[in-house]
Amino acid sequence: AKDVTMPAKLPVNFFSTRSPVIDLFRGQLDYADQLRQDSEIVLYFFYAPWCGQSIAAREEIEHVASRLSDQVLFVAVNCWWNQGKCRKQKHFFYFPVIHLYHRSFGPIEYKGPMSAVYIEKFVRRVMTPLLYISSRSKLLDFLSNYEPGVVGFFEFNASPQPPGYLTFFTSALHSLKKDYLGTIRFGVVTDKRVAEEISLVHSGSVYLHRHANTSLIYPKDIMNFTAENICKWALENREMLIRWLRPHGGKSLLLNNELKKGPALLIFIPYNPLAEIHPLLDEITKVALEYHKCNKSQAAEADLQHVGDSDSPAFDSSVTDGHLKFSETFPIAKYPCCNTVVLPQWHSISRTHNVCELCVNQTLGVKPNKVHVPHCNFLEIEAALDSFYLQEHTFFQVISNTIECSNFLSFYSPFSYYTACCRTVNRHFLSFISSEKTIFQTPKVAFSSHGKKDNTKFSIPHIEDRNCFIPDLNISSTNITGLSCRTNKTLNLYLLDSNLFWIYAERLGASRSTHLKEFAAIVDLKEEVHYVLDQNQSLVGPTLEDFIKNFSVLYSPLKRHLVDDPSAHFHEEHVVTEVTTSTFQETVFLSAKNVLLLYYAQWCGFCASLNHIFIQLARLLPSDSFTVARIDVTRNDLPWEFMTDRLPTILFFPHQRKEQSVKFPEDFSVNLPNLLKFILHHSSLSSEPCTKECLHKESVLQQGHISHLEREIQKLRSEISALHQAHDQLEAQLSEARREEQRLQQQKHTLEKQHKTLQLHSEQLQATYDQKNQELLEMAEKLQELADASENLLKENALLRILVASRGGKLQSKDEIKEPLQSEQTLSEDNDMSLSTATAALEEKRIDNIDTIETERSSGNRTE
Repeated sequence: AKDVTMPAKLPVNFFSTRSPVIDLFRGQLDYADQLRQDSEIVLYFFYAPWCGQSIAAREEIEHVASRLSDQVLFVAVNCWWNQGKCRKQKHFFYFPVIHLYHRSFGPIEYKGPMSAVYIEKFVRRVMTPLLYISSRSKLLDFLSNYEPGVVGFFEFNASPQPPGYLTFFTSALHSLKKDYLGTIRFGVVTDKRVAEEISLVHSGSVYLHRHANTSLIYPKDIMNFTAENICKWALENREMLIRWLRPHGGKSLLLNNELKKGPALLIFIPYNPLAEIHPLLDEITKVALEYHKCNKSQAAEADLQHVGDSDSPAFDSSVTDGHLKFSETFPIAKYPCCNTVVLPQWHSISRTHNVCELCVNQTLGVKPNKVHVPHCNFLEIEAALDSFYLQEHTFFQVISNTIECSNFLSFYSPFSYYTACCRTVNRHFLSFISSEKTIFQTPKVAFSSHGKKDNTKFSIPHIEDRNCFIPDLNISSTNITGLSCRTNKTLNLYLLDSNLFWIYAERLGASRSTHLKEFAAIVDLKEEVHYVLDQNQSLVGPTLEDFIKNFSVLYSPLKRHLVDDPSAHFHEEHVVTEVTTSTFQETVFLSAKNVLLLYYAQWCGFCASLNHIFIQLARLLPSDSFTVARIDVTRNDLPWEFMTDRLPTILFFPHQRKEQSVKFPEDFSVNLPNLLKFILHHSSLSSEPCTKECLHKESVLQQGHISHLEREIQKLRSEISALHQAHDQLEAQLSEARREEQRLQQQKHTLEKQHKTLQLHSEQLQATYDQKNQELLEMAEKLQELADASENLLKENALLRILVASRGGKLQSKDEIKEPLQSEQTLSEDNDMSLSTATAALEEKRIDNIDTIETERSSGNRTE
């Protein structure tokens, strides 16, 4: 046997014939390569006609082609038809696939969103990978962008282009090939005066600008000046203050890999890549720059303050010798590198901490030739921690209203010292941010009696108190300058386009009914918590700064956001209470009842089998003292201390001892008696010795329980008697049904016998019918023979009549001639006699045949 297959149908046009996109629906890849040779920029759109994403992206490609068809050649290739060259030469794992070619360079694959604005933005980046910087103001605009910037200086005094320019141009294309998001912007400067602003003197120099760190110049003496090396150098040393996240919609580890790096601030904003200005993005960029500005770089200051002024000079921390000079009176201790330290608790039952901020400062007691902006050095921080822990006994206070500061001399340098400012903080004292005006209006800053005393302006306390008593720093409630370097809870900032990925915001807690798609949330994967910025507040710089600052403090006042089950909100009363995230505290902790809580899931079959047991238990227990509840853990978030990895799980929260929750033993079967024993046993325990009044109340409670159980037992007994009566009635009905079944069995046997008799009679009738049918066939054959004989006799009769007539004519002629011949008369008489005899014989034979036919017909009628 051979496999029978139907050949594939011939492909048809995927794009309209009037579309600016050239549609090679037969997969003519060789013809596409010929078209590419005649165009500078070519976009290939590889598609499969059946692919839904290809169909959805078709309109977006047509929209981009209608805008750029005069500059870019758009070619669509059907890469699914089995007879086409594209299918034979290309092996794609998904569709659609977009490749761009810039002359002979390519392919540059586009992996971004299949949206017209994003595709057009990427095509324009490929068309002009280098941005021409002609003036000082344009240079400032270029450097103040949140994306990393690479600037190349080339003097166009040679023909056709200066050495290295094509290499730099190709490196920009390489960056687009390796990073489809295009996060690195490449610019070229041809004016020597503009290039001197960023310390580029020699033609062919390449400069990488960084906001918070030292900017770099490409080391030609170490690395070869090739396009791959320039691109690799820029990608490895770029500074990512804010990163765009664009999930492609399939399975990937993009979000998981980023969230595993540490706490993340996810900001959702509506973004149009083709817009010339982005006010909201610029404001977020300023917040990110301030957050990462650890060394008070004047370059960052210039970037923040630049609004397009052409007269503003460009500054950078890496020009000349690497740093800018400051005056001797500049208070360098104003911008130290600090680390937060929490001392051990004073006592095991104490709920107070001593919170200290340890800073590395530089003194100007002995003035060196050059004083640089202090940088965070790991060795200095480590030395400061060692010095601090050697003398930490000085700061042991049970409760102190003052902020105590002290200075320690450095072991390594006579020009540095360490400052530690400590205060006492209550664990539950979380309202210090909101009420700082009343609490820290007149704080007392006191130095310890040891170490070096200094002015209070050089003492850096804990971050949440710094704006209360240090006027020099002038840190307002929305100032987060350098906070990423002064806290252990550093945030990674990410941006997402809310027009494309709003579903992620909804899963994080954004409202679905909002029209303005702006949202911010902090996700801490390690701590398994996330915080949501109130959507009633506008997403602006000060709001984001407050949000970041409240997260960064040691005792964060932010309230953890928990995902709630919207389907569980109801108002009617139920025997078993359904608990959600929003009602967990009220139902379980704040309730004045004993609570039995069941953790379940919709997919858990064993959990569903316990429903009738919990309903019975809720009816047995008094409602004024016990609450039987359940919570769907798959649709609700719970505090980490109440998480469970096994379903079903049963927890019992005793009244007034909710922190002493007890788990139902897993080795016991979950039934009504075991649950009652478990509840009564743990509800009778007490954490303190019981007094007479307590015993009386307990006895009254137990008596109430006993009476309640006795009433329930009476109800059960009455139900049992009713069940017995119903059982007797059912037995009677069953016996009647059995008798009826026997009678029906007898009728069945009788009918079977009658059926067999009728079947035999039917067989006999069939045999008789076959026999009579055979006889009729034989009779029909005989009748046919008689009919044939009758026809022969009729023919003979006709002949005899003719003979008689001829004889009569002859006799008549003889009489007329009157020949009295005696012999002739005698002969005539003989002939008459023979004729009469023959006629009589024929008549008799006919009568016999008629009688025979009549007899056969009568017999046939009888047979029928």
